[in-house]
Amino acid sequence: MIVDTLANRHIYQSLSPRLATALAHLATTDFSQLPVGNYPLDGDNIFVIVNDYQTEPKSTKPFEVHQKYIDVQYVVSGEEEFGYLPLADQTPSKAYFEKHDYAEFDYQTNKADASFVQLKAGMFALFFPGDIHMPGAGDVATAVRKVVIKVKI
Repeated sequence: MIVDTLANRHIYQSLSPRLATALAHLATTDFSQLPVGNYPLDGDNIFVIVNDYQTEPKSTKPFEVHQKYIDVQYVVSGEEEFGYLPLADQTPSKAYFEKHDYAEFDYQTNKADASFVQLKAGMFALFFPGDIHMPGAGDVATAVRKVVIKVKI
């Protein structure tokens, strides 16, 4: 997992060509003007999801993990907390669903091992396969516009 601001994207571009494409797209696109929806960038290798939502309490949300894609989560406006859960000795509450590339982990079962980080406008988080995370959390409902770019490994 990596958390940083878009101003530092150049540091991570060498991790993979697809990740470099995703970060460049974030830097050159005005996501405040795009409608909510899914946008292909490179077929199923890289695609963009633009979403508006309200943050929700941690206790109501599951953790998730992916196997085929890196999540590049970028907050356009608003702020949220995201949870992080170490993979060691965790048992999913919902088994891996290959079609949508995720498994879920229950918050109540794992809250003692969880950590939470603030993600503000202009910041991004990279979640690699195996990084168990909970996006969209917050103690107070807050409007968020977020872009998630899925980067196939």
